[in-house]
Amino acid sequence: TGGHTTEILRLLSCLSESYSPIHYIFADSDKMSEAKIRAFEQKRAETFSNSKFTLDRIPRSREVRQSWTSSVVTTLYSMLYSLPLTYKLKPDLILCNGPGTCVPVCVSALLLGLLGIKRAIIVYVESICRVETLSLSGKILYYFSDYFIVQWPELKEKYPKSVYLGRIV
Repeated sequence: TGGHTTEILRLLSCLSESYSPIHYIFADSDKMSEAKIRAFEQKRAETFSNSKFTLDRIPRSREVRQSWTSSVVTTLYSMLYSLPLTYKLKPDLILCNGPGTCVPVCVSALLLGLLGIKRAIIVYVESICRVETLSLSGKILYYFSDYFIVQWPELKEKYPKSVYLGRIV
């Protein structure tokens, strides 16, 4: 929401038109992202006339300050929406950057790969604001992502599997 959307759009602005269509998935309670995405895609269409995108909403897996116990239930609920959506989209690449909404989507993609339906490459980019510790999504996806990108050298030292590229957003 807000900051995560801004960061992911900055990352997407560097991609070529061969990354199309782009499927945006965000929380159903997110009131800001859709407008930001539409404005971004409108500007992107000026450069890439064949640019295509979709917008999908899923239940938020974890609200800010939600208890750990209840977040298990809400994440499973979010998975009920993520799995059929991921099956329908069958993405080649999942680029995500931290909101809890990305965890059910990535787990759904992992399940599709394990079932031999479609393997997606998962690229997780930890938020620029995470200097010394990983976000909860980062702590989970560190073990499951194909590429785990951090933007601070302190995190690279703590998490050797990560890739440090400096500031990229």
